[in-house]
Amino acid sequence: MGGEGEIKFFLDGDDKFPTICGTGTEDYFGGAWCFGSTYSTAFLGYPLHRKEQGEVPKHGLYRWHIMDPIRFKRQLKSTIQALGWWPNGRFEPLTDDISSVGYWYQAEPHAPFPKMLPVHLRWSR
Repeated sequence: MGGEGEIKFFLDGDDKFPTICGTGTEDYFGGAWCFGSTYSTAFLGYPLHRKEQGEVPKHGLYRWHIMDPIRFKRQLKSTIQALGWWPNGRFEPLTDDISSVGYWYQAEPHAPFPKMLPVHLRWSR
């Protein structure tokens, strides 16, 4: 896992520039300067690193925004870059398969949620 990618939070109408922009995947998940061994804390961690012979490495990370909530009123979009390093020291765009889940507190009553797009329109590639 390269960990060079920025975490960005686009809030309430942000377009080109996000309200929150992180310094890299390792920093966001508490690993800083590349992940060493696995770890778990109350609000962030890296509990899974698996690399078997002939397999693509697997990583599991989490971050709970309990102490530092991401506050928004209308819109929230979160992105993460997938960057690593080429042997010559230049950034390498990666093709990592990254999955995520997000939770939020919903005030009631609320308007009906829009219909979810078909999977082929949600697939980033």
